[in-house]
Amino acid sequence: MSTTGRVVVGAHRRGKYLWLPLDSGDAILGHLGMSGQLLVQPADAPDERHLRVRFRLGGDSAGDFMRELRFVDQRMFGGLSLSLGGADLPSEIAHIARDPMDPLFDDRAFVAAVRRRGSAIKRILLDQTVVSGVGNIYADEALWRSRLHGDRVGVKLRPTDVRRLLDDVRAVMSAALADGGTSFDTLYVNVNGESGYFDRSLQAYGQEGKPCSRGGAPVRRIAFMSRSSYFCPTCHPRPRVRRAA
Repeated sequence: MSTTGRVVVGAHRRGKYLWLPLDSGDAILGHLGMSGQLLVQPADAPDERHLRVRFRLGGDSAGDFMRELRFVDQRMFGGLSLSLGGADLPSEIAHIARDPMDPLFDDRAFVAAVRRRGSAIKRILLDQTVVSGVGNIYADEALWRSRLHGDRVGVKLRPTDVRRLLDDVRAVMSAALADGGTSFDTLYVNVNGESGYFDRSLQAYGQEGKPCSRGGAPVRRIAFMSRSSYFCPTCHPRPRVRRAA
C-alpha cells in the first residue's frame, strides 16, 4: 500500500496511539513512544538528527513540495505503520478503551466496570481495556485528589467513590493539558520545542519525603508494577487486610 497521492482527511487518537485517516479508507497509525514527535516542517528545513520517516505534503504546479510531515524519534520506542481499512478505527487498537476526555466516554459503564473487578483501583486505572490515557503519574495525582489509596479494590468502592475519582482524573488531565504536560527531561517537548510544566503542580507523584500539602505527613513511595506509587499515609490510609482466623 502506498500513501502517494493520498489525502489526509483528519486526525484522531485512542490511548497513546494516533492515526491519520486517508481518503482511501486506510490510515497512518502512530505511537510516539517515549520521545517521538510528528513535526510539520518546511521542505527545505535541515533534517533532524533522529529523523525516521518523511511524508512530503502537497506540492505546487511545478511539483515542488512546500512542507513535510516528519516523524522524529531519538529513543526509537515509537513507530508508524499503515493500517488497511483503518480510517474509522484501526483494528490494531480496537481493544483500547476511550479516554475520559472523549465526548463519547461512557461514565456509567466505567463505574460498573470498576465495581466488577477485584483488582486494586490503580491497576484498573492503568488497564487500557477499561480506560485509556491515564498514566502512572496522573493516576497517583487523581487518587491523591480523591483521597483513595491505590490498593483499594474496585469491588469494594462505592459508586460515589468511582464517580468522584473519574471527575478527579478529568481534572488532573485538564490541568496537565493546560500546562503542556509533564516534562522531566529535554526530550518531552511539544511540536514547538516547549517543555510542559505540570510537574510543578504535582501533589503526590515524585514527592517522596516531602510533607503532603493537605495531610502534612511525608509522602511515601512504594514499588508498583516495576514503577512507583506515591501517597500520603494520612490522606490515603492503606486498606486493611483481613487475616484468617
